[in-house]
Amino acid sequence: MKNIIHPDRDPAFATGAYSDGIVTDGFLFVSGQAAVDFKTSQFVLGTIEEETARTLDNIAAIIRAAGGSMENVVKCTAHLSDINDFDRYNAVYATYFPGIKPARTTVQSVLAENIKVEIDCIVKLPA
Repeated sequence: MKNIIHPDRDPAFATGAYSDGIVTDGFLFVSGQAAVDFKTSQFVLGTIEEETARTLDNIAAIIRAAGGSMENVVKCTAHLSDINDFDRYNAVYATYFPGIKPARTTVQSVLAENIKVEIDCIVKLPA
């Protein structure tokens, strides 16, 4: 059994063949998220710090919609358009995970729409 999770957002934005999140067997799988304003469905480009914060805020909204919190994240994969932004991205990322840090992979990738960061994650939801 799979349940689709969408935060409170403009449904017209999800034009791709994906769901924001899928819950199955107590886990939430969050699709790659970026610096998007969920109310307007527009990318909000900015510094790596700004885009990282908005991306993680979007992830947090999806996790809350599934009944969890950022403390439940067990794995993240982050794609940076420029790996030289790693230290600045990492400084913001660390503030979202003050306790036990999730397992993580960070790579440089070619990203759409001139975004600087895209992050997906796996979450173990509370019982």
